[in-house]
Amino acid sequence: MSPPPVIVYPPDEDGGRRVRIDGTLSGRAFSVRDVAAFLQEAGLQSFDEMDVVRAEWITWRGGGPDVWTH
Repeated sequence: MSPPPVIVYPPDEDGGRRVRIDGTLSGRAFSVRDVAAFLQEAGLQSFDEMDVVRAEWITWRGGGPDVWTH
């Protein structure tokens, strides 16, 4: 089974980034840890922060996993 498509949108004025998993908005992340938590809730329980940073199937818009300011 392939992982669901994940899009992390550019940071907003508060530093939050919307996260969409498999076409559904999961919420706003304020760190890589938050993105990992959303993925865990979506069924990828073993995913952690390093997996998020390394995953090539996560699309980061407006900067990669190290960008959290507007």
